Amino acid sequence: MDLDELRALLARHARPDVSTPIEGVLISKVEQQTAPTTSMSGTVLALIAQGAKQMALGDRVYEYRAGQYLVASVDLPVTGRFTQASAGAPALGFGLVLHPAMVAELLLQAAPGDLPPLAGPTPSGMVVSDAPDDLGDAVIRLLRLLDKPRDVTVLAPLIKREILWRLLTGEQAAAVRQLGLADSSLSHVARAVRWIRDHYAQPFRVEDLARLTGMSVSAFYRNFQAVTAMSPIQFQKQIRLQEARLLLATHPNDVTGVGIRVGYESPSQFSREYRRQFGAPPSQDATRLRGTIRAEVPAVV
Repeated sequence: MDLDELRALLARHARPDVSTPIEGVLISKVEQQTAPTTSMSGTVLALIAQGAKQMALGDRVYEYRAGQYLVASVDLPVTGRFTQASAGAPALGFGLVLHPAMVAELLLQAAPGDLPPLAGPTPSGMVVSDAPDDLGDAVIRLLRLLDKPRDVTVLAPLIKREILWRLLTGEQAAAVRQLGLADSSLSHVARAVRWIRDHYAQPFRVEDLARLTGMSVSAFYRNFQAVTAMSPIQFQKQIRLQEARLLLATHPNDVTGVGIRVGYESPSQFSREYRRQFGAPPSQDATRLRGTIRAEVPAVV
């Protein structure tokens, strides 16, 4: 993999909003180390060409740097920060949104024996590896299309498929493959994750979520912990606090109302847990957040 060319392509085509003319392809360029910020990871491949970034998921901390990639196979609440970035040497990253349907299509088209059978425990929803040359070369060829817009429509889908195939046959194949398997443990956990995200303000019983996923309570709890590094209740709390912070950016004078909207019955508990998560009480943080706009991009790029 030619890291110099990858850096040049990323630096030349970076935009403030990380989007590109190629659907699902993202580019980040950050010129300073950043404070930890919370967001959702998205389901995404993120490859770093320069600099380094740190992601915290529950009690796990992942760091990926130049020549390494991270895969998030479930949309998870994470806290991230760039640890190596400056004006002279900005952090440069490539992102590709991963769609389960595209992974499933490749799995169906693979010939018998092309993919080894899945084995071992349920993979984590977030993994990091060194990027092999064939993966990096495919990413470079995809980015080259930004200089040849007329080729994007025909060639970009082909190169995206190649990138997915490199992931499916690479070191982190298990995490990526389970993204496309409708009956995998990871997909069952992802179903519960979506339910919690959609109903984060509602109380729930773990038994009901286990029934939703078709697992026993013990198997569900074990697999949920393996994928998300959190218990279901801890996961719900992360979502509630993130949503509360977003609401406070536009409703800074209604701390009590925001707490109730995200599911807290006790204002004191809301304030205590919010401060523990973000380092400041809701009212103080709300003043600082005024005017903040939610970023609809994966956090890991």
